[in-house]
Amino acid sequence: MSEFQSSNSIVTDSAPTRTLKIAVYGISKNEERHVARFMHSVREADLVLIADTGSSDDTVPALRSSGAVVHQVTVSPWRFDDARNSALWLLPSDVDVCISLDLDEVLTPGWRAAIERAWTPGTTRLRYKFVSSWNADGSPGTVFWNQRIHARRGYRWQMPIHEVIMWCGDGAESVAICEGFEAHHHPDETKPRSNYLPMLERSAAELPDDPRSAHYLGREYFFWKQHAAAIRELQRSLALPTATWLPQRAEACRLIGKCSDALGNAAEALTWYWKAVVECPGQRESWLDLSRALYLRSDFAGGYYAARRALGITARSLDYFNEPDAWGAQPHDLLSVCAWQIGLKEEAAQQAAIAAELAPDDQRMQENLQFFKRLESQHVAESRT
Repeated sequence: MSEFQSSNSIVTDSAPTRTLKIAVYGISKNEERHVARFMHSVREADLVLIADTGSSDDTVPALRSSGAVVHQVTVSPWRFDDARNSALWLLPSDVDVCISLDLDEVLTPGWRAAIERAWTPGTTRLRYKFVSSWNADGSPGTVFWNQRIHARRGYRWQMPIHEVIMWCGDGAESVAICEGFEAHHHPDETKPRSNYLPMLERSAAELPDDPRSAHYLGREYFFWKQHAAAIRELQRSLALPTATWLPQRAEACRLIGKCSDALGNAAEALTWYWKAVVECPGQRESWLDLSRALYLRSDFAGGYYAARRALGITARSLDYFNEPDAWGAQPHDLLSVCAWQIGLKEEAAQQAAIAAELAPDDQRMQENLQFFKRLESQHVAESRT
């Protein structure tokens, strides 16, 4: 496939006339295993351009044999924004729409038609659904709005890691929703994340007033169980004047609560779980963490209340703070055990059945369901005597 030769270039009476030149671009390093799936999903692009940053396997020949244009680049010291900017700047100037994609991601069928519909004159960026993780049963886990479809001009990548594509053009950008477009991430769990922490520390040092950089750094400290450092950085992020995004503030509070619990500061932890629901009362994840914390402190009435509040939120937000656990069996399970403890046995049994249905492989939840079934059988037998 040449730079502007589509693998679907024959136009028939039933095929729509293409008005846009669409390029998929990305970076790669040792991703041979993903090439065939990736290239199949983007076959309708006019150009696939990859900046390879030092593969030692057959990533580069596999990409080229599948029709991609591959440039080999060196980025030192390593930064994701510099690498992605290298790929972006290698795109021809007459590309209309750029899709930034990693090789462990795929586009779902119909993606090109969705862009053609959404990209009206003046559009500079599109938002779309992105599945970043998957549940054990193969259903989508975390789903959020992503926005890595953008115009060729007026954008550049920023931040060494957890990089974002930023508008730097004249005037205001124009963002539209791209209905019918989805990108799916199939994470490569073999890749290490040991370099994430120093890069996030660099990002926070470069942008000390940016709440996103501070939040990601605090979250990474939490991941590495550096709980005191996580608390300091997350509290710093909350204190920044531009830290106004409520879901992010709520997650920071929840993470501080978990770190405080890990350090044995139970009272302090509970305060932060309550702060999370105050910051963003419409976020199910915050109520679930509060319910769990109250249950573990034997406050079963409080745990029951928080679980009910969690389940009362039925619209799942499309931001990257939504967590699969909050939308599966766990809130029903917590509601069940708390209801049982405060004497609401019928509701406990009902919620146990829902939890067991949503988590068929969870042994404890299945045992809870069997417990309630035995109770019911015993009650029926006693009523007959």
